[in-house]
Amino acid sequence: MLFTNPRATRTPYPEALRAVLCLARTQENRRWLAGWRGLARTATPLVALPDLAHRLGVAQVSVKDESVRSPLASFKALGAPIALVRQLLRLHPGLDPAAVLSGRYAAQLQGYTVVSATDGNHGRALAAAAQDAGCACVIVLHAHVSAEREQAIARFGARIVRIAGNYDESVHEAARLAAANGWQVVSDTSYAGYEDIPRDVMQGYGTIAAELIEQTGAQAGQPGAFTHVFLQGGVGGLAAGVAATLWEYQGAARPCCIVVEPAQADCLMQSALQGRPARATGSVDSVMAGLACGDTSPLAWRFLDTGIDHFLTVEDGAAIAAMRTLAAGSAQDVPIVAGESGAAGLAALQVLRSDPALAAQAGLDAQARVLLINSEGATAPQVYQELVGEAAASVAARQARWQAQSARLPA
Repeated sequence: MLFTNPRATRTPYPEALRAVLCLARTQENRRWLAGWRGLARTATPLVALPDLAHRLGVAQVSVKDESVRSPLASFKALGAPIALVRQLLRLHPGLDPAAVLSGRYAAQLQGYTVVSATDGNHGRALAAAAQDAGCACVIVLHAHVSAEREQAIARFGARIVRIAGNYDESVHEAARLAAANGWQVVSDTSYAGYEDIPRDVMQGYGTIAAELIEQTGAQAGQPGAFTHVFLQGGVGGLAAGVAATLWEYQGAARPCCIVVEPAQADCLMQSALQGRPARATGSVDSVMAGLACGDTSPLAWRFLDTGIDHFLTVEDGAAIAAMRTLAAGSAQDVPIVAGESGAAGLAALQVLRSDPALAAQAGLDAQARVLLINSEGATAPQVYQELVGEAAASVAARQARWQAQSARLPA
């Protein structure tokens, strides 16, 4: 289903939103995390896929590949760690923010406990950051989180709490545990009375857009500028962080932003239809585990309400097909390891381009220059292999061979 947002605006970035998310704070985050071992030292690649663009009938398809952002293989490495640093600075203003994740203050912080619910990637990033800072960490997992994802989190020393319900119920349980034990929730979704930390998480995600600005150097409307940006849904944090940064930089000429989410976890679509933060109508459970969220983050919705042009839901099968497309590569397209949620943007693009009426509604014509964000790699390698039919390590090896061959070709 595609819904065109009647409230989307083409104005300069509103000051009320700038007070919450701004590029200057994103740049500060980047300086503070520059030395953390959990992040790559350079920007993630922005790669063009000309063969795929030709097949889809658009001018350009580019992918910002967050699978190599971190050993954690996900964009989530940008959110929870900086939110933890900023929360610790609120408690201890004298700390050097650039040294918090080096363990310099571990003795001072050893009695502090953070807790969060997760579908996998956020909890893993928080656990890694907490371990490096010297804090204790508790992660609440719902019934649909795989044992493979649980083990990946536990490797960073987090205590795991399992519940029988879904993601939204795990969020409530994390809040209950925090209140009962004096722990601090570090969540990527906001709720009444809890906005500072989710804001910091979203601000961390703005790094993706800040790097894009540096990598392209193109103002909106100039050659090379993206006309369409596909953003994964979930509770809305990634979409808000990236869309807000592009909106601030490009102003009224910002690109067309399209949010994509699973058909059974359509909380952002429902929010767009109702004009307020809303709940999903389906079962929520999806192969796109990172997007299997039932409740919209009210804080994220402030940005999505007027900053997103279209909302689209896709079926799980479309995401799996997109994973395989990216893994396959071609003569001109580098193979990419994209996880279930990471491939959602391409799934949406393929769905829209397969239907002329939907493509026209979204303005996706032969001149469209499309940006996709591969938000995660094979964060659950066994699941990846089952869905793609090839191990992630094999795809990564083909990627390396493609890159080596491309480097040898004459310019």
